[in-house]
Amino acid sequence: MFGWIVLALVVGVVGYAIVIYNGLVSNRQMVKEGWSGIDVQLKRRTDLIPNLMETVKGYMAHERETLDAVVNARAKATSASAAGPAARAQAEGELSAALGRLIAVAEAYPDLKANTTFLEFQTALQGVEDEIQMARRYYNGAVRNLNIQVESFPSNLVANAFKFEQAEYFELENEAERAVPQVKF
Repeated sequence: MFGWIVLALVVGVVGYAIVIYNGLVSNRQMVKEGWSGIDVQLKRRTDLIPNLMETVKGYMAHERETLDAVVNARAKATSASAAGPAARAQAEGELSAALGRLIAVAEAYPDLKANTTFLEFQTALQGVEDEIQMARRYYNGAVRNLNIQVESFPSNLVANAFKFEQAEYFELENEAERAVPQVKF
């Protein structure tokens, strides 16, 4: 009788470990899916920028510093596309800040604001920015779930045994990237 109790206990523990392992795998896959969603939206934004820049250049020839900042930030974001969440977040944060300054400066040009091509690109860019925010929230939620499971007992025992690690959040790096650009006339 004692042998059956021990066997049932061992089967129960192994079954529970399997459930925990499958939960960890599921959460890790959700993190990968979330990162893929962010990557797709950041690529869409990067692809929109050259067209937006060409539209703006004709109107803002003397705003060279702002245009150069966007071009440089886009190049940095493109080169960071294979980097992890922290490096990618920093590069994308700089790009977001540069784009914000570009849109703010564009407000000073009534002809540009009325240009339908510029308005279409601005609307598309705003849509992509909204999608990036949604993808970022999904990714960070998936990271949170994985990290909780990796840290919590008893799932941390299974996570450590199978080398599951915490994932990085995708966050803005500093207050300058969070700031709303100021429009000055």
